[in-house]
Amino acid sequence: MFKLNTPSAGPDTIMGVTYSQFFPPAPTLTEVNVPRQDRRVFIVSGGASGVGLELCRFLYHAGGKVYIAGRSAQNAQVAITRIKAEKLDVPQDGAPGELAFLQVALDDLSTVKSAAERFTAAETRLDVLFNNAGVSNPPKGSLSPQGHELTMATNCLGPYLLTQLLLPMLQQTARAASPGSVRVVWTASVAVEFAQTPDGTFANPALVPQRDYEKSKVGNWFLAAALAKQSLDILSVVQNPGNLKTQIVRHFSSIVPLMAAPLLYHAKYGAYTELWAGLSDDLTLENNGSYVVPWGRLHPAPRADMAGPVKELLENDSGVAADFRDFCDAATVKYR
Repeated sequence: MFKLNTPSAGPDTIMGVTYSQFFPPAPTLTEVNVPRQDRRVFIVSGGASGVGLELCRFLYHAGGKVYIAGRSAQNAQVAITRIKAEKLDVPQDGAPGELAFLQVALDDLSTVKSAAERFTAAETRLDVLFNNAGVSNPPKGSLSPQGHELTMATNCLGPYLLTQLLLPMLQQTARAASPGSVRVVWTASVAVEFAQTPDGTFANPALVPQRDYEKSKVGNWFLAAALAKQSLDILSVVQNPGNLKTQIVRHFSSIVPLMAAPLLYHAKYGAYTELWAGLSDDLTLENNGSYVVPWGRLHPAPRADMAGPVKELLENDSGVAADFRDFCDAATVKYR
C-alpha cells in the first residue's frame, strides 16, 4: 500500500544525503514547464512572502486559483498586487488564474475553524493544500494564545487542525480527480537531519528554541504520514524546501544570516521543491507519507530513527509518530 523510500542509512550515507540538500541537483519542475492548472484550487499558508509567495506566483500564472492564507490582509493584498503586476520572463500558454486571501492565524487555534468555513462556503473543491507557513526560533518561552509552545503551535497544531477541517473537501475533490493528484504538502527542514532521535517525550517542549524547531519539523513528517494512514485517497507528503533567503531566520541573531549566506538560495528554489511535491506525476499514492528534498526528489536515505516511527505508524498505527498524531488531535479537538 505504501512505498516509503527508507533504506538503512549509515553515517557516510547520511552525510552524503545532507550534503546534497545543501547543494541539490537542478530542479526538474519549474515555471518553465509547470503544467496548466486551470480550474484547480490551492491553499498556500504563508503565501504572502518568501517561498509561499513564489509558489503562489507559479500556480497563479499556470491558471490556478490560489488562496493566500495568513494573518494579514494587508500583506496578502501587497502580494496579490505584486504578482498580478509582474512581467513574466517565461511566456505562458494560457490566461492567469485567480488570487484570493484567506485569513487565519495558525498559532491561534480559535481562528482556524472560521477560516476553513469561509473557504468551504466559497469553493466546491480543493486540489492541493500547501502547509507552507512556519516559524523558527522565536524568543525563548514564547507561547500561543492557547498556551502551547509557539513553534509547535504554529508549525504543527495549526496546520494539523486546518488539514482536518478541510479533509472532507479534499476527499470530495479526490473522488472525481486523477488518483494521487489531490494532495497535502507539509513542510520540514534540513534540521530534521540533525534532530535528536524522537522518543516518548517527543511532544513535550524542549524549551530550547532550536530543539523545539527541530521537533516541529520532524513532527510534520509524522503528521504527513498520519494523514496518509487516515485518508488513502489523498497523497500526503512532507518536504524540505531547502536552505533559503527568507524571513524564517528573522528571530536569529543578525550574524547568522550573514554567516549562512553562501549556503542560501533564492526563495523560488524552495517553491520548486513544493511545486514538485504538489504537482509532479513522479509521485503517486504509493509514495504516501514520503519525504521530498530539494529541489524536488524523494529523500534517498532518511535516517532510520526517523523513518522507523513513520513506518510503524503506517503499518501498525502505533509508536512515537502515532503518539504525536494523538497529541495534536487532543490539543485541537475542541476547536473543530
